[in-house]
Amino acid sequence: MHSLPLVSIITPSYNQGRFIRQTIESVLNQKYPNIEYIIIDGGSSDNTLEIIKEYESKIKWISEKDNGQSDAINKGFSMANGEIIAWLNSDDIYLEDAIQKAVDFFTVYPDYGLVYGEGYLIDENGNNHGRFPCTQEFDEWTLVHKSDYIMQPTTFFKKEAFFRVGKLDTNLHWCMDWDLWIKLSKCYPVGYINDYLACSREYDETKTSTGGIKRFKEIVKVMRKYGNYRYPPGYFLYGCATLLTITKNYLIVHQIARLITFFISHLVFSPIPFWKESESAKRFKDEY
Repeated sequence: MHSLPLVSIITPSYNQGRFIRQTIESVLNQKYPNIEYIIIDGGSSDNTLEIIKEYESKIKWISEKDNGQSDAINKGFSMANGEIIAWLNSDDIYLEDAIQKAVDFFTVYPDYGLVYGEGYLIDENGNNHGRFPCTQEFDEWTLVHKSDYIMQPTTFFKKEAFFRVGKLDTNLHWCMDWDLWIKLSKCYPVGYINDYLACSREYDETKTSTGGIKRFKEIVKVMRKYGNYRYPPGYFLYGCATLLTITKNYLIVHQIARLITFFISHLVFSPIPFWKESESAKRFKDEY
């Protein structure tokens, strides 16, 4: 067993008692034999801790106040001993042999810093709503300027690479994973596994669903930080998506938003006249 690389999985948790058992068991039921599993709980007041304690002979865990999800994940990775690391949110789940597939990839491509795969979308009741539709083979320009097509729970990366690029940015609330993928891609090759590795749970209370304008502004901040355009295609794609989300309870306004989205979606890949080189992207490349 000890000749196999240790894989450390971190689960940040806060009041997710209705989902966390499925998350834990999806990790513990992996067939790969050399896994370290750490749960970083932010001081849950529901039944989360009762559930965690049922598994404490097989996991490591702490429960204490933190400064948000990114801080909890960074804390967990600082505790981790694995050569390969990943985080699995407390409402997401791994599919069978996900970790083995990631290890197999890094065995063949040891110089890669990040790998991701295909994933499914599930709802709060665990119903499968099909493939995450954005996933594609890796393309850095698309990742920076257009969309985050990498589904977070399908990702695995090298611990050395994670700390080299500066961990998760705790100033980001919605896009810390996207920001990390870009940082890793500028320093290491990124791989894609054409197989299903995980399920991401989507429901009304998730951060992504409730982010609104604040989330959109953070998305734009990340694209401009690393990209070559002031108004990249992703500015319009995520702008339209945000408009549809915030108008969904207003029928007439929502219909107008749908029309706007239709027209913009046909124009978004035209040349954008307002663009500039990102100085922070240049600095990042020079520094690393």
